[in-house]
Amino acid sequence: MGDPRLLKNATLVDVAEISSPKIQQIIQDLLETMKSANGAGLAAPQIGVDLQIVVFGFEKSVRYPDADPVPQTIIINPVITPLSFELEEGWEGCLSVPGLRGIVPRYQKIRYQGLNEQGEIIDRKVSGFHARVVQHECDHLHGYLFPMRVKDFTRFGFTEVLFPDLG
Repeated sequence: MGDPRLLKNATLVDVAEISSPKIQQIIQDLLETMKSANGAGLAAPQIGVDLQIVVFGFEKSVRYPDADPVPQTIIINPVITPLSFELEEGWEGCLSVPGLRGIVPRYQKIRYQGLNEQGEIIDRKVSGFHARVVQHECDHLHGYLFPMRVKDFTRFGFTEVLFPDLG
């Protein structure tokens, strides 16, 4: 938090470049970094890359032990469309905002579209924690960090204070 690269709109990936060694290496770096940090997802700006690429997914999350599994997904140039305007509050943390958690309202049901690492179309309708993860990661592509979405700062604080069992 504080790095100006996290506060700007990321550049769209040129579709013709998706199969390039450069883009494929960025994807691998994102996946490895997410896994080593036990993250639920990661966006390219978080590793200093100004491109619209996000990765997310897990079978079981150490950081979110009650969350349902989310399939590992790589999405390039994502677009999110709310399927209803019903919001759901939930706890979020972020690898770019270490040690903090807060309650963030997110759309409960969304459709997300984009391209995978082979340049093939992804088009999914999801809800719950899966929808939350996608919205959180895509926020990084538009210069938003989760504390900017917190509405009630009585439900925002240090992870070890709020969740001592996760420490």
